[in-house]
Amino acid sequence: MMSDTTAYGGTLHLPDLYIRGFGGIKELSISRLGRVTLFAGKNAVGKTTLLDAVRVYSAQSEQSILTDILLNVLKDILVNREEVIDAEDEFGDEIISPNWDALFYGRGTSEGSTLAIGPKAEKEHQIRIRLANPKERALEDHFSDSLLREEGHFVEVGFKGKNRHFAIIDDAISYKKKRGKIGLGTFRLNRRQGINTEWLGPGLPSNESIARFWDKVALTSNEQKAVEALNLVFDGKVEGVAMIGSEREAPYGYTRRAAVKTSGENHPIPLKSLGDGATRLLGIALALTNSQNGFLLIDEAENGIHHSIQRDFWTMVLKTAETNNVQVFATTHSWDCVVGFAQAAEDVDEADVALVRLEKDGSDVVAVEYSERNLKAAARSGIEVR
Repeated sequence: MMSDTTAYGGTLHLPDLYIRGFGGIKELSISRLGRVTLFAGKNAVGKTTLLDAVRVYSAQSEQSILTDILLNVLKDILVNREEVIDAEDEFGDEIISPNWDALFYGRGTSEGSTLAIGPKAEKEHQIRIRLANPKERALEDHFSDSLLREEGHFVEVGFKGKNRHFAIIDDAISYKKKRGKIGLGTFRLNRRQGINTEWLGPGLPSNESIARFWDKVALTSNEQKAVEALNLVFDGKVEGVAMIGSEREAPYGYTRRAAVKTSGENHPIPLKSLGDGATRLLGIALALTNSQNGFLLIDEAENGIHHSIQRDFWTMVLKTAETNNVQVFATTHSWDCVVGFAQAAEDVDEADVALVRLEKDGSDVVAVEYSERNLKAAARSGIEVR
């Protein structure tokens, strides 16, 4: 088993994790993360919130707090959770605004609500976000009187000893000093800075996502890895993958889509005609390549993957994550998924893995951490760790 590394002198951006005051997590501490970490637990215990926390942490760099990336990641998280508020604009038209209070434990009900996310032992490397009072002197130095009187939120963001203040007014995110306003766009995955991060939800990846992933591996050695992933399901019958169609919108939606060539067939077959498992496998294989030197977050990793290939699936994930220097965070509530994960850890030499079970203790979320030895023993003995 590989020794733990540090985020600043090794290969893992997060060797451990501390979360305070974020979403439904009051305080959570995990002492060790692996190259691939699987989080198990019942529904609504906080697994997806943990993945969201890692996304927040990814919006930083060694140089500075990344204003547009961080605030738009937060906005994207709220919209995906459907944490929104119905309102009206100045013309009386109905609009939907993110509910920024929902980011904080207790839904921001207390003045000065603060969240912190980052490595457990490196407090200055944690991202800290605090709801600020518009009457604070620090805000008067940054924002105009008229902006301070508007309805909205003001937040202070801290990272590596630096603090900056931001105004969030209704649905418009702005960073404004007295000299003017810089508007920020919506969150996009193809960020220019921060930790390279890809996120796969519990559903199937869209045609657009697969096309974006594919464009970065086309005509490289990573094409073969995508084929190998599909052959976990199709017993070596897949000979090749390609993107067909164009980017032009059509009556049936996005038209650029994946197709596969299988042995015994003269023409390519649409990937989605082979079932959800094929689409899910290809999406994860391609995302592992696209998240090189960064994070890959997989929510409900077992979805679409038959129990009989869980071992081979996780073996592919462990090997590709190591090759591409990706730190993988995945969630599950499937025992078959946990068993396959443990079996793959035995198959792959020096696999750097961790299993963490999240559970509720009253209103608190607690982490039960399994060593590699305990993980393998539980899998062999059939001891439930979900």
